[in-house]
Amino acid sequence: MENKAYDQVDAKSMCQAHMYRYVMVQTNDGCCVDGFVEHVDDEHVYLAVPHCLGDWERAFLPYGGYGGFGGGFGYPFYPPRRFYRRAFPLGSLLAISLLPFFL
Repeated sequence: MENKAYDQVDAKSMCQAHMYRYVMVQTNDGCCVDGFVEHVDDEHVYLAVPHCLGDWERAFLPYGGYGGFGGGFGYPFYPPRRFYRRAFPLGSLLAISLLPFFL
């Protein structure tokens, strides 16, 4: 059976029905991405994708290192981003499925 992408109008209405929900999106190139549906326009769906560095950050500096430049007196502290925005063309969507999300 051949996988067929959604019609752009169908994909847009499907994404709008899942606005601000945690979903898994599969594209016609086989890419699967999970995230929150943040915005939908006539050509793209925008997902807020969780940024998971976790233990990878500590893999090279297990004791924290020296810190680097900036962040001292007079500089504002900006915590690392937890989500980043990814855009997917509506014409490339194969599937969108709702995922459970617990706080």
